[in-house]
Amino acid sequence: MVIEDKEQEVKEVLEKIRPALMADAGNIDLVKIENDEVFLKLYGTCQTCPVADMTMKDLVVYTIKESLPWVKAVNIGEEKYQII
Repeated sequence: MVIEDKEQEVKEVLEKIRPALMADAGNIDLVKIENDEVFLKLYGTCQTCPVADMTMKDLVVYTIKESLPWVKAVNIGEEKYQII
């Protein structure tokens, strides 16, 4: 699978997640994919939210893991979430 296809797949998953983040004035975008690791960046209130870690694990990582089995890890900002 070429990188452009993987990027499109991740972007489609993020479109499913984005409304929940935008409801609290936040957002998330794909930075890059490298060695089947997804790198994401948070925007808005998601950057300083006290429950962001829980949201990332429960919403973002779970949704990516369930939707894209080829993803080995999700890096959100400075945090890395291994997918097992």
